[in-house]
Amino acid sequence: MSTLGRTLDVDGARWSVVPSGFVTHYARDEFGLLFTRGEGEAREVRVVRFSPMGGAGRSREAAFRALSDAELRRLFRASQPGLRSPEAGYRS
Repeated sequence: MSTLGRTLDVDGARWSVVPSGFVTHYARDEFGLLFTRGEGEAREVRVVRFSPMGGAGRSREAAFRALSDAELRRLFRASQPGLRSPEAGYRS
């Protein structure tokens, strides 16, 4: 896991969360977060895009570190399953 990785408890389940590293054309304004739990066939991945506020010139890493657990839970609740997400490795 990335040194930036964090763990988060959501409704009794433990999730790992990391910035995705996937770059969109909005690279300066947003980035993806990957929430994962489990391994192998049981691995579950959820993805959400995050737009830091007031972060002009601030790195993705700094913006990610600045997120509170409550903010991460809010983003988790807005996340989508990663089955067809480029952030989670999907390729058409």
